[in-house]
Amino acid sequence: MIVTHEPWIVALSILVAIQGAYVGLSLTQELPNSAGGRRRLLLAGAAITLAVAIWSMHFVGMLAVQSPVRIDYLVLPTLISFFVCVFVVGLAVFVASSAPHSLAILAVSATVMGVGIVTMHFIGMQALHANAMVHHDPMYVVGSFLIGVIVSGLAIYFTFVGPLRPPLVAASIALGVAISGMHYTAMAGMMLHPLPTHVAAEGTAVSRDLLAVIVAIVAFASSLAFLMALVPDSVPDSTRSADRHAPADMNASFVSGAALQPAMAGSSAHIPSSADHRAATGPAMVLPIQKEGATHYLPVGRIYAVKAEAHYTTIFDGTDQLFCNLSISEVEARLSQSRYVRVHRSHIVAVEHVQSMKKSGDGAVAHLDSVTPYTVPISRRRIAELKALLDART
Repeated sequence: MIVTHEPWIVALSILVAIQGAYVGLSLTQELPNSAGGRRRLLLAGAAITLAVAIWSMHFVGMLAVQSPVRIDYLVLPTLISFFVCVFVVGLAVFVASSAPHSLAILAVSATVMGVGIVTMHFIGMQALHANAMVHHDPMYVVGSFLIGVIVSGLAIYFTFVGPLRPPLVAASIALGVAISGMHYTAMAGMMLHPLPTHVAAEGTAVSRDLLAVIVAIVAFASSLAFLMALVPDSVPDSTRSADRHAPADMNASFVSGAALQPAMAGSSAHIPSSADHRAATGPAMVLPIQKEGATHYLPVGRIYAVKAEAHYTTIFDGTDQLFCNLSISEVEARLSQSRYVRVHRSHIVAVEHVQSMKKSGDGAVAHLDSVTPYTVPISRRRIAELKALLDART
């Protein structure tokens, strides 16, 4: 007997996978440029979030199964399937984000993650207890394995290796649909053969109704994380107009926002615009950053790289990534064109801090001479420009 599925629950399972993939990928994208405790936290968050997405999608998909025989789920295999998923996904993300980028590392990480996803699926299927024998068609098992490995490889490539990353939403949809595709490919090869007599469960089991409650809670938590990831950071608008008056103490790591008071005293008239300031004084000496709930000012000489984050930016100072309320175009306008170059639509780099440049796909990647390892993707049409600047530097 081939199982059938309730279409609307199938659609729901795909949605759960997509939103979980969004949160997980958004965390993994920060791993290459993070270190210490923040890196460990991001790694744990990415592993758990992606595992929750895969695990929730699997059991929401199982709730879609329509069968004439009663189906329960053994607790122990259900829990083991989740922990296996967390461990294997975390291991794959760790290897991909820590080791030098190469096709060999990509293949290893993709295989580990793909095998983990498929293993989680079939351990989860061992949790299924029904008054029927379960049979899996080997062809569909192999097909689901190939889908898991290939999709994992693409996700890792675009997150860590590829110089030109697709939009996060597009990557999340692709990964979510692929995770679901792996599950339903395996399910297409599953057959139930009803038994003539009732068989008691060999261990603690939960009913479909209780499983639905558990999965609903997990899916809700995943949805909450998804929504929180969409919430932009709150930044006071006043800092956009006041940042030009910041003192330029080039000997300090940061200048406190409190230091604005002397600079602003007696200037209640016209506050110059960005264009006015550039025309009068050229590039800015400092840029505003948000740290511990306060506005500080970072001397531009300490900027290694700038990365666009929607309408804002993160500034890398060689050690940490700092939030800035300016767009990348605004930051670019305030930096010296002789020292900084926009190498990608979402990235600016300080030429003096580029240690090496390596080919990667159609583009390239710049490695910086920073304390914390940091790489900057370079679009294909910007490679020649940056190479010329690097050659002129020597």
